[in-house]
Amino acid sequence: MNGLVEAVSGLGYGLGSALVPLVNAEAYAVVAGRHGSQGLVAVFALALGQTAGKLLLFESARGGTGWLARRFERRGRAAARRFERRSRAAARTARWAEPIRRWLSSRRTGLPTVFVSAAAGIPPLAVVSLAAGTAGLRRWEFAAACLLGRVIRFSLFALPAMLAATWR
Repeated sequence: MNGLVEAVSGLGYGLGSALVPLVNAEAYAVVAGRHGSQGLVAVFALALGQTAGKLLLFESARGGTGWLARRFERRGRAAARRFERRSRAAARTARWAEPIRRWLSSRRTGLPTVFVSAAAGIPPLAVVSLAAGTAGLRRWEFAAACLLGRVIRFSLFALPAMLAATWR
C-alpha cells in the first residue's frame, strides 16, 4: 500500500476506534507495523484519528454539562423526591466527581493524567476525555497530551512487527 492509503485508513480506523470501543486500535497498529516504514505513517495517522475522536468526546462533555444542569434544575424538587434512589447515587457520584474535576482542571496534574492515560490506557482514555472536558482543561493541551501519548502507545505496539518485517 502507498503512504496516502495507509494514512487515510489509519486516520479513519483511529477515529472509529475512539468512538466505538469494540474497534481495537492496538491490533491495527500491530498489523500496520508489518508494512515497515509505511507502518509509521499508519501509526501516526491512527494516533491522529484517535485524538480527533477523543476530542469529540472532550467537546461533547464540555458543551453538555451546562445543558444537563439546566435540564435537571427544571425538574425541581418533586422530581428529586420521586427519584430519591437516583439522587443518592448522584450524591455519591458528585462526591467522587468533584475531586476528579479539580485534579484534571489543574495543568500540573491534569496534563500528565491525560498523557499517562493515552500512553498506558489506565485510566481509560474515554473516561479521562469526558472528565477533562467537564473540568475545563484547555482543548489544545488535551489534544497535544493525547496525541503524544497515543503515538507512543501505538509505536510500542507496532515496533515488534516492524522489526520482524525488516529481519525477514
